[in-house]
Amino acid sequence: QVQLVESGGGLVQAGGSLRLSCAASGRTFSNYAMGWFRQAPGKEREFVAAMSWSGGNTYYTDSVKGRFTISRDNAKNTVYLEMNSLKPEDTAVYYCAADLSLVRFLSGNALDAWGQGTLVTVSS
Repeated sequence: QVQLVESGGGLVQAGGSLRLSCAASGRTFSNYAMGWFRQAPGKEREFVAAMSWSGGNTYYTDSVKGRFTISRDNAKNTVYLEMNSLKPEDTAVYYCAADLSLVRFLSGNALDAWGQGTLVTVSS
C-alpha cells in the first residue's frame, strides 16, 4: 500500500494562494491515480480534484474550477494542489488520496490510501 504525507497548509488571506504537496512512499506511485478531498468544520468530506496516473485526465469539483490546479511529478512521487484566489469557504482540512482507479475518486467508493490531512485557513 502507498503511504501519503501532506504539507503546505496554513493561514492565508482571501484572494491569496497556497500550494499543497503530497509525498508518497511504498508502492509504485506512478501506478496510482491521485486526488484531493477536503473537510470543512461541521461538514462532510468532499471531493476537490483528481488526476490519472499519467496526468492525462483531471477532474475538479465545480467550486474550484479555474482556481485550483492538480499536478503530479512521478519522478518525485509527489502530487500538488495549487490553490489560487482562495476564499473563506475554502477553509478546510485537505486530504490527499491514492487509488489504482481514477473512477473511484468520483464514485465515492473507498480509496486505497489517505494522508493525515493539512489545514488550510482562509481569512476574510
